[in-house]
Amino acid sequence: MQAGSGTRRLTKHEGAGNDFLVLVDPEGGSALTEASARALCDRHYGVGADGVIEVGAGRDGADLSMTLRNADGRTAEMSGNGIRCLAQAAVMAGLVSPPRFTVATEAGVRTVDYVPGARPEVASASVDMGEVTVGTDEAEPPAGSRAVRVEVGNPHLVVLVTEPGVVDVATVGSRVEAKHPDGINVEFVGAGAARDELVLRVWERGVGETLACGTGACAAAAAARSWGMVGDVVHVHGPGGPLEIRLGRKDGDPVVLAGPVHKLADVEVDLDVLTGVGLG
Repeated sequence: MQAGSGTRRLTKHEGAGNDFLVLVDPEGGSALTEASARALCDRHYGVGADGVIEVGAGRDGADLSMTLRNADGRTAEMSGNGIRCLAQAAVMAGLVSPPRFTVATEAGVRTVDYVPGARPEVASASVDMGEVTVGTDEAEPPAGSRAVRVEVGNPHLVVLVTEPGVVDVATVGSRVEAKHPDGINVEFVGAGAARDELVLRVWERGVGETLACGTGACAAAAAARSWGMVGDVVHVHGPGGPLEIRLGRKDGDPVVLAGPVHKLADVEVDLDVLTGVGLG
């Protein structure tokens, strides 16, 4: 039961620093609007998150369904770290049980393998991300030495750079995103310290630079393999921590994303008050 017409109870989770607010709503009575999602995700006047996820009843043969809104309030097809955060919220709410369950997303049905940790708020989760398709190199990369479009159920441009740490991610990323009517995620990737390791920074559409991006890590790993930099199992190091990507044997095979996930907080908020601040 909700405490009031505008009150919502959510949980906050993170995977490799990619943080999400999750609303468990299997009965479908608490849908969020673009304005309320934007207000929730605001890091100064709201709760703060890279996105907000609604967990709904299963559809398309899946156990659960996922609706994702980025920090700008617009819906997105898929988030690898987001679905791993959703998994933890759904398990803790008793909607599903480990070790395996399925989630319907706008990019298709995804299978999640979930391993609880020593404490309820700590777990590991991997997700079958479906097909990852690498295109041909761009004729004029926006930065670095080469760039390629990659589809992971959502659009990416992976840019190869020598030192991701010195790239002006905000300037280049926002400029590239603005050229695409539906937006695009931009990954700046370089070789890591060891074999089959990559260093990554991400400009996420509708959000800005984030500490991690699950689909972006998959895109970067697939692009790097197509360039001969890595093999089939890749460790991608972003500012928020490492993620493991298990690529299929060839382009188009299913890809698996794995990493830790943590519950951070329980949140109760009055959306009528929150959107009344004027940011909605």
